[in-house]
Amino acid sequence: MIVQINTDHNIEGHERLKSYISAELKKTLARFEDKVSRLEVHLGDENSNKTGFNDKRCLIEARPEKMQPVAVTFHSDSIEKAFHGALEKIKKVLDTTYEKMKTH
Repeated sequence: MIVQINTDHNIEGHERLKSYISAELKKTLARFEDKVSRLEVHLGDENSNKTGFNDKRCLIEARPEKMQPVAVTFHSDSIEKAFHGALEKIKKVLDTTYEKMKTH
């Protein structure tokens, strides 16, 4: 599973942040490792330097093999909260997707 992490120009994408996100994705989504070829994470601050309520955004796109990509977005007041919210959402989407495939 390839993990790609992108940040907008308002988020500092330090190597420590990228390695943390990559490790969390691989740990949380380990059971999908042979089913998902790629994960893309997009982090952004929608209000730039201004403060705002839930202005940090995390979009996670998963590319399951032989299926259309699925994506989720989560907004919060910090990048960490936005990432963890999006991580939980993509986990649920993948769980539901593969459960539906089992029943057919």
